[in-house]
Amino acid sequence: MRGTMNSRAQHSMSIALTSLLAFGAIAGFVRIANAQSPELQQRVAEVKAASAQNKQALMSFNWTETVTISLKGEVKKVQHYQVRLGPDGKSQKTSLDPPADAAPSGGRLKQHVVAKKKEEYSDYAESMKALAQQYVPPDGAQLQQAYAQGNITLGTAAGNPNAIQLVIHNYVKPQDSMTLVFDKAQKALLGVQIATYMDDPKDAMTLAVQFSQIPGGPNHVASVDMNGVSKQLNIATQNSNYQHN
Repeated sequence: MRGTMNSRAQHSMSIALTSLLAFGAIAGFVRIANAQSPELQQRVAEVKAASAQNKQALMSFNWTETVTISLKGEVKKVQHYQVRLGPDGKSQKTSLDPPADAAPSGGRLKQHVVAKKKEEYSDYAESMKALAQQYVPPDGAQLQQAYAQGNITLGTAAGNPNAIQLVIHNYVKPQDSMTLVFDKAQKALLGVQIATYMDDPKDAMTLAVQFSQIPGGPNHVASVDMNGVSKQLNIATQNSNYQHN
C-alpha cells in the first residue's frame, strides 16, 4: 500500500513539474513574440534604413564640430574640428585650433600638479568620447542583434503622435540602456538617450543626443551632451556649418 501511495505521489509531482515547465515555456514564447511583434520589426527596419541612408548622404558633407569640456561646472577646454566621413564611414577630424601653450605658469610643483590634473581629465574625456562613438549613430548590425535577442521594446513618445520610442537594453554593455526617439512619418531620428558606464558599472555615464535636418541634406547629430557622473565631467558637442565637399 505504501509503495502504491509513493508511486501515486511521484506521478502527481511529475505531472505538476511537467505543467510548470510547459507554462514557463509558453510564457517565454509570449515574451519573445511580444518583443518581436510585426510593428517592432518594421520600426527597427526603418531606423536601420534611415541610419544607412543618412550615413551615405553625409559622405558628401563636411562640418564644424565644437567640443566644450567642463569639470565640476568650470570650462576647461574648447576644441574646434573640421569633420568629414572617410571611405570607411568613420569620422576624420582636423583640428582648427592653434597649438596649445607650452606649459602652465608658476613653479615646478604647481606646474606638475596642473599638468597631472589636466592629463587625468583629458584621458577620461577621451575615454568618454570613445564610448559614445559605440552608441552614436546607432549601428544597423547591433540593432539587428539586439532585436534578435529580444532586447528591444516599442513604445510611444510623449507629446508627439508621429514619434515612437525604441528602448534597447544590453546594446554595448550588460545592463546599459539606449532609447531612440524616431519620427515614423519623416523616417528620421529625433533624439537618443543613453545610460551606460565606463569600465566599472558604478562609474556611470549618460548621453543626450539631438538630431536635426541639414539644409538640403540628411538628418544628423546636432548636439551631444555627455556626463561622466563620478568625475563631474561634462562634454558638450555642437555640429554646425555644413558644407558640400
